[in-house]
Amino acid sequence: MNIFRLAGDMTHLASILVLLLKIHTIKSCAGISLRTQELYALVFITRYLDIFDGFSSIYNSIMKLIFLGSSLSIVWYMRRHKVVRRSYDKDQDTFCNQYIVLPCLLLALVFNHKFTFKEVMWTFSLYLEAVAILPQLVLLQRTRNIDNLTGQYVFLLGSYRALYILNWVYRYFTEPRFVRWTTWIAGFVQTLLYADFFYYYIVSWKNNVKLELPA
Repeated sequence: MNIFRLAGDMTHLASILVLLLKIHTIKSCAGISLRTQELYALVFITRYLDIFDGFSSIYNSIMKLIFLGSSLSIVWYMRRHKVVRRSYDKDQDTFCNQYIVLPCLLLALVFNHKFTFKEVMWTFSLYLEAVAILPQLVLLQRTRNIDNLTGQYVFLLGSYRALYILNWVYRYFTEPRFVRWTTWIAGFVQTLLYADFFYYYIVSWKNNVKLELPA
């Protein structure tokens, strides 16, 4: 644990709280991609297969339960809640998730640290998390109507990964033999996907104008 990882975890947690705040308070999921939320739920399910048979620390266990439970609850709200689901724009959220899931699974089967079920699923979750935001970014570009909470959610989600890169840099220089090529490459790709959104988010914040992405 170091300050960069802690900041990354707290930023990730903040992004989820912002999204839950929007869903619970406004009773709306407008501008939120169900496709992305389903991908994140799959990420956490496949990453935390060891939640009941492998104990690292109380902190890790609590965070795993929070991320897993919140991702599943968000999917439930968007699919089942009689009020929230009415605001879901399924006509615009049409990204085909199989175009992401299948390549990530194939990559995990070929490029992994050890060819065991848990290790392949953990590697798959890394690859999938790197590109899970794509349906959300596509939806925002299509609608171009981004409310403050949605913008903050995506910004915090991207910031969490950027902070984790700083965590890896810190660990590389402070821990002997700390090398995680799969994690590093996936994290770098994920951060690059946010670059365009970061630019327009910061410009809109600086100029105090509504956030809009180019078509």
